[in-house]
Parts: sequence; structure tokens; C-alpha cells
Amino acid sequence: MQAYLNEKFGLKNKVAIVTGASRGLGQAMAIALGEAGATVVVVGSRVGNLSQTLEILKSKNIPSMALGCDQSDGQQITQVIDDTLSAYGKIDILVNNAGTIKRSPAHEFSDDDWNEVINVNLNGVFKFCRQVGKHMLEQGSGKIINIASLLSFSGGITVPAYAASKGGVAQLTKALANEWASAGVQVNAIAPGYFETDNTYNLRQDEERNASITARIPCGKWGKPEDLAGAVVFLSSQASNYMNGHIMLVDGGWMSR
Repeated sequence: MQAYLNEKFGLKNKVAIVTGASRGLGQAMAIALGEAGATVVVVGSRVGNLSQTLEILKSKNIPSMALGCDQSDGQQITQVIDDTLSAYGKIDILVNNAGTIKRSPAHEFSDDDWNEVINVNLNGVFKFCRQVGKHMLEQGSGKIINIASLLSFSGGITVPAYAASKGGVAQLTKALANEWASAGVQVNAIAPGYFETDNTYNLRQDEERNASITARIPCGKWGKPEDLAGAVVFLSSQASNYMNGHIMLVDGGWMSR
């Protein structure tokens, strides 16, 4: 049984890129992939912000490298991919986790905030998928996991750009899966529910809002970043080879209500 699990779920000799890996969900997923056997390239807006993640990976003897990247800049995305291929010769897994959010009533939402969110959350994800996808198509295999959201399914409040971008991520995931599945490249997404991260700090400090959110979650609690470990390892492994264009909810049951 152990040999079977290692074969189907293990990531030995795989090379993974995880964006937005400085903390929170990205950090937890990077660690999970490394613990499953992968070499991990962690990417963040600045290399210095990745020091904690890199230290954790090194302490676990996980082969790893940190690269800085402004995800709104296509040239920097290309450089990350070139540097990864130069160091390791291939890319087997891409986890598109980097993202940003701006909150404002829709009728007051600025063009600058709209453009920043769309450029990072949707345009940047597409550019990473496109560039890594070219390599994966050439090698005949690969796993791309985009990070969607509950707002891929619902509209949210005061986050119009974020909702639009995450709806786009879900549809992009399906579109790429349609094109690339027959070439051995699986494209899927994870849609996290409400998790305890820096992005949700203000929500959790609002007692009324926190209580209303928690009451809606069937399991009665917010997720922790490590709760994504199983999902990202599964979608990165051979065990998910027949999954294509799927948006996997990891939400404590939120969407079941």
C-alpha cells in the first residue's frame, strides 16, 4: 500500500513553481508539495519576502529556490520561467496562487484599483499558464493548479474587480483544460473558502461579520492554510490524471448551503 501511495501521490523528481508563496496559502502549498517530494521554486513580489518560506523548506531538506516577480509584468514572468528551466531543466507543476484584493463600493471603485487587481489576478495568471503551458506541451505532461475563490461562483460585496478576476480564473481553467488535456497537461483549480490569512484579517476582526461567516460554514470554523495541503498535492500528482477543468472547493461546506 505504501508503494502505491508513493507512486500515485508522491512528487519525487517533480519541479514545482508556486506563486504568492511568501505566507498564508501559498506558503502552505509550497511546503506541502516539498514534503511530497517536489523541488519547489517559490515566487513572490520581492525575494526578501520569501525568506521565511525558504527557511522552512531548507529546514526540511527540500530542494528550493526563491525568485522575485511582479506578476503584472510579463517580462518578469518570463524571467521566472527561464530561471527555473535553467536551474532544474523542467517544470512539472505550476500553482498560480499570487493575487491581490481591493475593497470599495462598486460605484466608487477606481480605474487604478480595477486595473491592478485584473492585471495581477487574471492577466498574470494567464501569462504564467501560457508560458509554462508551452513548456509542458513540449514535454507532454504537466499539472497547472490555479487558485480560484468562492467568488468564482458568487459576486461578493465591495470587491467587484476581485470577483471578476476570480470568475475569469475559473473560466480560464476550463478553457485551457479543453485545449491541453489531450496533450497530457491537466489544468484544474482550487477554490478556497474563508481561510485565516492576512487578506481576511480585517474580516475576522469585525465581530459581527466574523460571526455571520462562521455561522454559514457547516463545519463551524475558518480554514487554516495547511488545510489546502491535500488538495494541492492530489491535483499535482498522478492520482488526478483524469481530472481536467475542475474547480475543487475547499470551503468547509460553505457552497453546500
